[in-house]
Parts: sequence; structure tokens; C-alpha cells
Amino acid sequence: MKKRIVGFTVTAVAVIVVAVASYVSFKVYNANASDKGIAAKVNGEVITVNDLKQSYADHPQIKDRVPFEEFYAKTLDVFVNSKLVYQAAQAARIEETPEYQRQLVTAREDLARKLYLEKKVDEKVTDEAVKKLYNDYTSKFESQKEISAKHILVETEDKAEEVINKLNKGEKFDRLAQEYSKDQAVDLGYFTKDMMVPEFSEVAFNMKKGEYTKTPVKTEFGYHVILVEDARASKPLELKEIEPQLKNMVSQQAIGEIFEDLRNSAKIERFGLDGKLIPETK
Repeated sequence: MKKRIVGFTVTAVAVIVVAVASYVSFKVYNANASDKGIAAKVNGEVITVNDLKQSYADHPQIKDRVPFEEFYAKTLDVFVNSKLVYQAAQAARIEETPEYQRQLVTAREDLARKLYLEKKVDEKVTDEAVKKLYNDYTSKFESQKEISAKHILVETEDKAEEVINKLNKGEKFDRLAQEYSKDQAVDLGYFTKDMMVPEFSEVAFNMKKGEYTKTPVKTEFGYHVILVEDARASKPLELKEIEPQLKNMVSQQAIGEIFEDLRNSAKIERFGLDGKLIPETK
């Protein structure tokens, strides 16, 4: 069985609410906008459809999973609530308080830093840089044996032996998997030896194509009946399969280069708590 962290699937609604709740900076609204472009009016102030579209576009992790119509229906009240709170803050003259002014300076600096880094990183994350990293990956790739297998996972050894006895009598593996397996991921696809827990791998990688285990295989997950369907030498993944990861790696490398360039061109003096200059270390 594959090494994996058992978790839960975050619902689209939860993802939407968390992401949009952080989107508290609304644009300047056009009070004369046509009703067709108005999403809501809160005490006379307008929230436009374009405001929600912009938030939708700013969260690609949502855009890839949820159509805009569903996003709109689920998040309109989030925008309304945010506007209500902002109006209440204005009425309480929060923007005139010293704490607001202090945090505003920090927020401006944070935004400037964010936009600067995004701009510089975008300049460095080119198709050429991604392709170069991919070529480096393929040139260093070491092929390993990988197999394609299915398994039936049950709670007890007796139940696994019952499945094996039925296989011995000619019953179909897939039908028995539907009846017995507590893991719905019956088809494990292709995997290398290190992708599985050791007890599973040791057995599976010593089996021949078309062979199923004649005795139950015990792991921390339960008892397995394994069917090996194919074996082959692994190949490098296609560029399109790992392009997001490669772009992330190029981005991380770019950030390191940006900070190094800034440090090299700056005069930096550090002081200890005693006020004395901290000597530079090479």
C-alpha cells in the first residue's frame, strides 16, 4: 500500500470562504454602475460583480476547482459582511487611531515587498529556466523497476485467505475487490519499490506479471491480496506533468538570488543590544 498521509478532502465551500475572507480590500465602487453589474448594495455602497470576478481571478486554486457561478453564490455574503464591518470601522473612526496608522505603514511595506518580489520572480521564471531545470532532471534520472498492481485490503487474515481461495477457484479479482476491499483505491497504478511500505514491496516486487499472492500480506493497514499486472523500467516524467513543481523550484531559486543581489549591493550594519557594531562574518 502506498505511503500516504490519511487526511480529508477540503470542501469547495470551505476553501472559498477561507480564501475570500482574506480579501478585505475592496475597490472604489461606482455608485452609478448599471444594476446589471451590481452584486449588492450595503447601506447605499455598491459591491460590483467585477469585484467578485477579481477575487475569483486572484485565487487560481479556487478557479481551477469551482465555476464562477458557484463561487459567486457562495461568497456574495462574505463580501457583504466585509463591507458591513468596514462601514462600522469607519463609523468608529478606526482609521484615525494611532494603531491603525501604525499597521497601515506595515501593510504598505508588506504590499510593496510582495509586489516587488512577484515582479522580479516573474522575470526569472521563464520557459527557458524551467526547460533547463527539466533537462537537468532528465539527465540525472536513474531508471528503476516499477510495477503496476491491484490489491484487496481486508481487516483479518482469515478474510484475506477467503479471498485467495475464491481466486484459486477462478473468481475475478475486480469482482472480489468490490465485495471485500476496504480500500476503494484497488488499482494502485505504477509505482517503484520505495513508494510502498516495506512489507508490501518485498512481496510485490518478487512476483511475476499476472501473479497474485497465495498467502495474505500483512502491513500496518491490514491484510492484502496483491495482483501484479505489469512490470517495466521507470521513465522520467513528462515536462507537463511536473511543470508546476519545476516552476516552484525556479521561483525559490530566484528569491534566493534576489536577496543575494540586494545584500551585495547594500551597506548593512548590525548592532547588538549593547549598541555596539556587530562585526561582519564571511
